[in-house]
Amino acid sequence: MARPRAADYDGKRKAILDRSAKLFAKNGYDRTSMAEVAGACRVSKALLYHYYVSKDELLFDILKSHLDDLIGAVRAVDEKLAPKPRLRALVGALLDAYKDADSQHKIQINELSKLASAKRQQLIALERELVAIFSGAIAAANRNIGASPRLLKPVTMSLFGMLNWHYMWFREGGAMSREEYADLATQLLIEGAASLEDVKPARRAS
Repeated sequence: MARPRAADYDGKRKAILDRSAKLFAKNGYDRTSMAEVAGACRVSKALLYHYYVSKDELLFDILKSHLDDLIGAVRAVDEKLAPKPRLRALVGALLDAYKDADSQHKIQINELSKLASAKRQQLIALERELVAIFSGAIAAANRNIGASPRLLKPVTMSLFGMLNWHYMWFREGGAMSREEYADLATQLLIEGAASLEDVKPARRAS
């Protein structure tokens, strides 16, 4: 018979994920041992291995939990909103989900490639799901962009560039709030995209 989970299993697992993420983000995944993870989490190595049989499994769960949280946050945005307010709501929801997740986000950028192919592809599929939500919202907010595959992807990824790297400079209580930055990023995207026209590919020199 399988051993039943303790009542506080999920809470301890969440604490392990959060503390491990901070350690991986600070020292790097490759340079961090499971013994160091156990020390940071204030648990024995035996208890750590009860939750995660390998460092690989731990990294995967950190990233999957993070991406699941991001997708859950943006999927909670009302689909009945008008296109431009909905895009703004999506931007705000993503920025809110990034709050207190700088370590997880840094690991997603720097360490995802360290996972085995099968696990990596699962996470890439979640990233693509997130991108597709925003791509659809941008297409709805600007039909000209939506009708141009050559522009839709660059515009979508440009928005993610603004949002994904904000952790490098953004500080809570600083000159700009998350709400203000969500307004700014959305305005830059919508007004900038409004002036775009699909251009023909550059002619290659013969």
